[in-house]
Amino acid sequence: MAKINLNKENLEEIKKAVKEAESKTSGEIATAFIRESDNYAIYELIFAVICGFLYFTIMMIFAKPAANLIKNMLWDYTVDHLLIFYGFSTFLVAAIFYLLANFPFIDRLIVPGSVRRRKVNERAVRHFMESGVYNTKDRTGILIFISALERRVELLADRGISEKIPREKWEGIVNHITTGIKANKLVEHLTGSIRECGDLLAEHFPIQPGDVNELKDNIAVLEK
Repeated sequence: MAKINLNKENLEEIKKAVKEAESKTSGEIATAFIRESDNYAIYELIFAVICGFLYFTIMMIFAKPAANLIKNMLWDYTVDHLLIFYGFSTFLVAAIFYLLANFPFIDRLIVPGSVRRRKVNERAVRHFMESGVYNTKDRTGILIFISALERRVELLADRGISEKIPREKWEGIVNHITTGIKANKLVEHLTGSIRECGDLLAEHFPIQPGDVNELKDNIAVLEK
């Protein structure tokens, strides 16, 4: 997956789609994008330690050739030199694999799917509360939360919406956005899905006279 970069034009497209979707419903649509919902440092560290241990174990088989090589390189060889070589090289291998683990595709391989799902959900719920989506007048706010590294989308609906629109109705919208992330067509799929949300909300929550826009239309680009 190529790195997702939302430029000024993309942000404007998303904002326009939200405005258009909300023009026919009293519901509120909030969107948020984050590169990763957690740093997964503990899993990266465990991965690096395991790789370092495997390297050390494999190198033990070649202890004699390694000792002979060091002997030929040094005049004053002692067993300490071999120990230093093993210790330093094992640390170096672990450090390299720790750095490699920071690449998104490695993270997706080493972090269990259940953990990724839970972390995205937790971050989405946190933003749902922090951004005030839960606190609209008629409890008719929804949040489309996109986490790029995990290639996951969470769609959270407030109580007023959940009482009328079952969760299953949102699944197709979520899958459409997820497909867009994987195909590097996030903006195209997201704007289409926002308009679809607007149509769905309009069926149950049509626009009311004097309706006030309670949430910002622009997508929130989160750092952590």
